[in-house]
Amino acid sequence: MSVTITALYAGLLGLFYVGLSLWVIKVRVKQKVGSGDKGDPVMQNAMRTHANFAEYVPFALLLIGLGEAQGMPVVGTHLLGAGLLIARIMHAVGMGRMPHTPALRGGGAALTFLVLLIAAAANLGHALF
Repeated sequence: MSVTITALYAGLLGLFYVGLSLWVIKVRVKQKVGSGDKGDPVMQNAMRTHANFAEYVPFALLLIGLGEAQGMPVVGTHLLGAGLLIARIMHAVGMGRMPHTPALRGGGAALTFLVLLIAAAANLGHALF
């Protein structure tokens, strides 16, 4: 079975990841930090915002894609993919600002966890039943 819905969200998230990467480069240039963070809090924040995306998105997409491949309903796949996309945009915007915007950061994190939990449960359900 194909995973064309997951591929759509993977592509959109990939574009957002490139945008985050370019933002980190812009912060590096502005803060004059060639590598690492040099103890600069603005650089540290940009790096963590970028890294947080890289830590959560691949595994979430894997779970969504496996669910789609096992026959998860189209609507469910779209809800999980769109939920993940919205969650990661919320989180990046909320965390990327200094000071952070707790409602966006926390809401994005909570929605990310919800997507992960639902996708994990769906995969377990398909595998066990």
